[in-house]
Amino acid sequence: MKFLHTSDWHVGKTLKGRPRLDEHKAVLAEIVGHARAKDVDAVVISGDIYDTSAPTAEAQRLVIATLLALAKDDIEVIAIAGNHDSGSTFEAFRPLMGVAGINLYGQARAKDKGGVYSFTARSTGEPVNVAVIPFLSQRYAVRAAQLIAPGDNVPARNVGSYDQWVRNIVDHLQGGYDPDGVNLMTAHLTCTGGAFGGGERMAQSIFEYHVPAAIFPIDTHYVALGHLHRRQELPAGCPVHYSGSPLAVDFGEEENTPTVLLVEASPGAPAKVTDLPLRSARRLRTVEGTVEQLRAAAEEYGEDWLRVRVKQSTYAGLRDDIIEALPNALEIHIHSDFTNTGSGKVSSVQVAAKTPAELFAEYCAHVGSDDERVRAMFDTINDELTTGR
Repeated sequence: MKFLHTSDWHVGKTLKGRPRLDEHKAVLAEIVGHARAKDVDAVVISGDIYDTSAPTAEAQRLVIATLLALAKDDIEVIAIAGNHDSGSTFEAFRPLMGVAGINLYGQARAKDKGGVYSFTARSTGEPVNVAVIPFLSQRYAVRAAQLIAPGDNVPARNVGSYDQWVRNIVDHLQGGYDPDGVNLMTAHLTCTGGAFGGGERMAQSIFEYHVPAAIFPIDTHYVALGHLHRRQELPAGCPVHYSGSPLAVDFGEEENTPTVLLVEASPGAPAKVTDLPLRSARRLRTVEGTVEQLRAAAEEYGEDWLRVRVKQSTYAGLRDDIIEALPNALEIHIHSDFTNTGSGKVSSVQVAAKTPAELFAEYCAHVGSDDERVRAMFDTINDELTTGR
């Protein structure tokens, strides 16, 4: 049977105040196009469908339309909540989405209470079982493990070990596998040794949130992970893959290659994975140069979203000049070579002994500004404030 693995859509994401809904619309249309072209049996979405737990109406309309488009083509849709999503909202809409043929999971469940979703692949007639593990916070991992597999809990000395609680849940869900079928698992979590994409929520990615890839059962044909935005495979006893985000979420991800994964799996055979590139989103790009150099290269940058590092000292109006030349510049910084990187530490006594003009002149020197007009403006404003005019 064949299915697509995707995750970390982050629909509703804005980048430095710029909406990206049109980009998401194009990328999700690409994913639907791949699903139809490859005639897949299912699409597995491994969490962080939305960028926030309270997505806008526009973001929800786009996601629902995408999921319905897949379901209307008789494609099984299995989607779990990530740490950016609202698991409780997913659960509230679960019955309604189920009527439409969309399987939504906001919380971990026992294997016989929806924790393993089973269906028959329409292309091959093979039985398929998908164990689902939505994002688990440190606190909820303990609660979920106690509710799902109370008899499997480890001794009290291990209470608080996120790793162990997740292992308990994985071991329990494995009991829902069929030795004659295709057995899959999808989870939203951080695996030890995984490479960060650059735009993850770090507080829910590090320290106690790590689990080793070795926890996944060897008889799993494929593990579909979400949370890390970089496409990667982790060494384990079974195929363990992050699909990565379908578009660069932030500038830390500008070197990532957005993909959706085509997975072909059969009972008794290792899964075959093919990367399908996604090209609809605008590129994120860091560029450097003087104002004149950047202006001269403006046509080369096209519609890319830009992070600009200016390689000259600042001056009054520099930002306006950059924006005029590069309307898609979202971040503008003075390159570190043109700023004073010293400690800048001064005592309160030193500050008190200097006039506002002297302090401002020192600040300008610290940030690399050498513009007489800026200092003249400061002098005018300071004069107005101190004389009451």
